[in-house]
Amino acid sequence: MFGKLLLNYMPGLQNLLAYDKSWLKHDVKAGLSVAAVALPVAIAYAELAGVGAIVGLYSCVLPMIAYALFGSSRQLIVGPDATTCAVIAAVMFPLSAGNPELHWQLTIIMTLMMGGWCLLASKFRLGALADLLSHPILTGLLNGVAVTIIVGQLGKVLGISLDEVQVIEKIMALPGRIADSHLLTFGLSLLTLAILMVIKTYRSHWPAPLIAIVITTALVWVTHAQNYGIATIGGEGFQPGLPVVNWATFQPGPMRDLVIPALNLALVSFVSLMLTARSFAAKNGYDINADAEFRALGIANLMSGLSQGFAISGADSRTAVNDSTGGKSQLVSIVAALLIGIVIVFFTQPLQFIPVSALGIVLMYASWSLIDLRGLWNLRRRNKQAFRLAFFTFGCVLIIGVIQGIGLAVLLGLLQFLRTVFRPSEHLLGTDENGMIHSLGNTTDIKMVPGVLMYRFNSPLTYFNVAYFKRRVLNLVDGTALQPKWVVIDAVACFTYSDISVLATINELKRDLKGRQITLILAGRKTELTRWFKESRPTMNDDDMILAPDLYLALRFIQSKESVGEGEPNLD
Repeated sequence: MFGKLLLNYMPGLQNLLAYDKSWLKHDVKAGLSVAAVALPVAIAYAELAGVGAIVGLYSCVLPMIAYALFGSSRQLIVGPDATTCAVIAAVMFPLSAGNPELHWQLTIIMTLMMGGWCLLASKFRLGALADLLSHPILTGLLNGVAVTIIVGQLGKVLGISLDEVQVIEKIMALPGRIADSHLLTFGLSLLTLAILMVIKTYRSHWPAPLIAIVITTALVWVTHAQNYGIATIGGEGFQPGLPVVNWATFQPGPMRDLVIPALNLALVSFVSLMLTARSFAAKNGYDINADAEFRALGIANLMSGLSQGFAISGADSRTAVNDSTGGKSQLVSIVAALLIGIVIVFFTQPLQFIPVSALGIVLMYASWSLIDLRGLWNLRRRNKQAFRLAFFTFGCVLIIGVIQGIGLAVLLGLLQFLRTVFRPSEHLLGTDENGMIHSLGNTTDIKMVPGVLMYRFNSPLTYFNVAYFKRRVLNLVDGTALQPKWVVIDAVACFTYSDISVLATINELKRDLKGRQITLILAGRKTELTRWFKESRPTMNDDDMILAPDLYLALRFIQSKESVGEGEPNLD
């Protein structure tokens, strides 16, 4: 019994227990490829997050193993990603005030908080939050984050100091400092970029970032380039071995400033993970459990925090490598994690020679793939409202920062949704020559039924839009040249749940229409509406309002009422 319950919480372990031995060769090959890509990228993202290079590797091992056991995606690889690290940097640099130890401590605390938020969301089955960040918001966010990262790495690539906090200020300061560029650093950056581009052009399946880092690191080590002003990870305080955070000096005061940013980070990371997981699951023909993914992301981040790492999410580039090299199961993550663990234990010493400028180029190279300004601009032709939301998000991220930009974009998206619910679209309905019901205005063949006003309100009725609904119905009735005898409401579209305010307002509408000698018919959801009105006990008379199963039976009822000698149709 306990084992079955445990497997329900660990879909990855369930898949591994049913492992097909024929997959082993493919999974080992994919694990090697994923590790080759993950190593340099994790180190580069650690630099972006403002922590030591070794921390980037810590953020891979246990989180990848945890996701392999708890995740429902067979292809997804978790690890450091651009958006997550950009959010971490935006939060940590102001709070740590230049103290690297405090920076690392707060990063770990924020990671643990994020994991806690994810577990809480999974407990309450909030996997639907994956849809909270709409496509326009994500388009603007990813473009803004990519530009932020690229601009932030320009100082490292050129060998100059760009200490300005915001992107706009960095761009404005850049022209005046280009003349101070360190030529050897810039030359090494160009060499790294050339290696990446050549491999992408001629050997696209090779791990280009790893090869570029290995070549430039070897070059620095052989030539003792540090003596000529080339900044390396070692030169910025890298300590080989297995460093441990000193918690004796930690003051818990700043923790309260991390609660909301950790919540924002959990949301952004989860949405990013779900987009990647869903796309590869659809490609490979299986489904993703959103609540299980929330739990897996939470556990992976708890493991990252407990192993002194930082927040992680779904890594689309490493997932693509896994899929393209034939990875079949979560064993790929375990193989890659073990390889990275071996590097941490036995091969940390060479990491101190990695040039900072080469890592900057790797970050810029990875971020360039996130930029889709053409797609952002194309939204303008397809959907102007979506374009405005995407462009607003893009601008907010660049002007006021990642965290604030995300918050404002989500707020604007919710306001747009509320506007749609407050003032939704509406349709008057009519019939064609065959008696089929359609919206008026689509073709000239659709005519109003004489004496009948059929109306569809394209939003669920609730307490904050029902007054507008009532006003629209009465305005349409009063604005019609020949006042109708019947008003038929498509109840399927707007009556979705019982709301006392809605039922009371419908009672008022019924009364106002009766004063105009008009009968109200609600067509659709007859069983639910009968129960709801009975429970709310409004004053109701069958002569004042009719409940019909659907629009067609409502029209038949009207025709029978107006036809002399015909019996009434059965509305049940």
